[in-house]
Amino acid sequence: MQKIEKVICLLYNINMDYLKNKFDIIVVGAGHAGCEAALACAKLGTKVLLCTLNVDNIALQPCNPAVGGPAKSTLVREIDALGGVMGEVTDATYLQLKVLNSSKGPAVRALRAQSDKAEYTRYMRNLIESNENIYLKQCCITELKVENDRITGAIDEFGIEYTAQAVVLTTGTSLEGRIFVGLQAYSAGRLGEQAAIGLSDSLHRLGIETKKLKTGTPARVDKRTIDYSKMTIQPGDDELSFFSFKPNRPIRKTYPCYLTRTNEETHRIIKENLDKSPMYQGLIHGVGPRYCPSIEDKIVRFASNPSHHIFIEPEGLGTYETYIQGFSTSLPANVQELMIRSLPGLEKAHIIKPAYAVEYDYVPAVQTTHSLMSKKVKGLFFGGQINGTSGYEEAAAQGLIAGINAFNYINGSEMLELSRSSSYTGTLIDDLVTKDIQDPYRMLTSRSEYRLLLRQDNADERLTTIGHKIGLIDDEQFARFNQKQQLIQDEKLRLDILKISPTDAVNEILAKYEEHIDRGIRASELLKRPNISYKILQELDAATKALNIPKDVYEQVEVIVKYDGYIRRQEEQVEQAGKLEKFKIPENIDYSSIDHISTETKEKLSKIKPKTLAQASRIGGVKPADISILMVLLDKNKISKK
Repeated sequence: MQKIEKVICLLYNINMDYLKNKFDIIVVGAGHAGCEAALACAKLGTKVLLCTLNVDNIALQPCNPAVGGPAKSTLVREIDALGGVMGEVTDATYLQLKVLNSSKGPAVRALRAQSDKAEYTRYMRNLIESNENIYLKQCCITELKVENDRITGAIDEFGIEYTAQAVVLTTGTSLEGRIFVGLQAYSAGRLGEQAAIGLSDSLHRLGIETKKLKTGTPARVDKRTIDYSKMTIQPGDDELSFFSFKPNRPIRKTYPCYLTRTNEETHRIIKENLDKSPMYQGLIHGVGPRYCPSIEDKIVRFASNPSHHIFIEPEGLGTYETYIQGFSTSLPANVQELMIRSLPGLEKAHIIKPAYAVEYDYVPAVQTTHSLMSKKVKGLFFGGQINGTSGYEEAAAQGLIAGINAFNYINGSEMLELSRSSSYTGTLIDDLVTKDIQDPYRMLTSRSEYRLLLRQDNADERLTTIGHKIGLIDDEQFARFNQKQQLIQDEKLRLDILKISPTDAVNEILAKYEEHIDRGIRASELLKRPNISYKILQELDAATKALNIPKDVYEQVEVIVKYDGYIRRQEEQVEQAGKLEKFKIPENIDYSSIDHISTETKEKLSKIKPKTLAQASRIGGVKPADISILMVLLDKNKISKK
């Protein structure tokens, strides 16, 4: 039989190791992080076992049926620039696309898509199943196999053993998950789905610490029972922008969202039923997301606010389910009915699914390196909510990096560790591994000190070369990228040379925008004026209009020209910060032997083990004075080693 098997393998070039449950990499969890990790590893040529609790829920959007928004849109663009798929899937399945903060500066502009939830899952599942290097399996991994502090595989709930050189854990909210609806609680990671039981104990036996976090999701109601006439319509953009840098994005029919508000009656119902909230009764011990609180938490924390925005968002074309954004709660189901029916337009609403809170285990990411590999177990990687984050985009970015580095690990290649100055992804991971996160981490523009450099429009400029070097960006796409960068440079140079003369026709057009010129002026200088856009230059100059420069090119040219001074200032900040990055810290430093730094600093540095002085400076609790002392000691090579 073995001889026949070998002949078949040779004839058809088939790798039959999967029959022996032998793989290169195991990815546990098929949410947004798991899918990015599995697809990255598979595209790079490794055999991947993708384990999930329910194959019908691949890349499920269990909360908001949307992708993007402030800071998050930049993460999605970065994922795409590195060779991930979230942008592609979102562009293929949107119900609405809208650029937020379009009237503000480029650092805070953000694309947001309302997604067709079911289509999103189907599209991602097709990518997974059509990849011959991915083996999809519905099972619950309960134990990790480790020898000599190196991962060797995993075991599922049926006792089946799988061998692999690396494992990526992307368990989302499933790890020892417990759902709360009022004072009722039961084991589950998401509504209608079992929890992942056993894996936390396996991690504990390996010396890996877990803690508790909490999140929640609103109720879903039947759209046929909503009176939209009492709400304010929220349409998408007419001129569409997309997440992926790939060409030929699909043009789909778009659908609006709607806006309603809480009122005095809503607040009264909530206040009178706080004694039925598991959060206020102390049944939930995990800390919830600070920037996406439950509606009862909003009412209590912002008692002076008489009303809160509530957005009504479609979940898809093939369902009547509608999402009540901004109305997450863990109050009892009967109280939820009263709350929802107090909202304008929802007086007769029928609830299809109740809101709930979920408490789950996560692994504080200070136990991992910037590659997202465990410091205790070689070959064990973590990505997504298991690292203490919140949001699909944050999860997908981590999953992609964890997957790339799992591949790098088994091939003995250098780990991909993105810097804070290169990307929001690098900022996200640096924050996770150097700070003691107390609540679910959400990416915000304010978290980046280099946000003017790390815009959504230039993610490809920053990261596509890295994606191509890794092998996730093919030559054709890389050629398109280089062509675009050349167009940007050429157009910027042309605008520096082009003169706009103060003719009557020119000033007549400028008057519409409250502008005027009385002498010849370079087009680039005119573009720096707040009221002038590239589209106005096209009105002023026939040659500029005739060039028909693509939108993604001229938008980037406009940003570069308008914010040239600010951009150069941030580039100088990056250069200054880079000086601390040059101070490398050996792994075997004995911090306890350093006399002149604080005890807290010694404890933090010993726990996190930063690789550079710059990383050490960003650790919460580490004092600037201690960094100065370390710099002197490192420079003079006067730090004791273990």
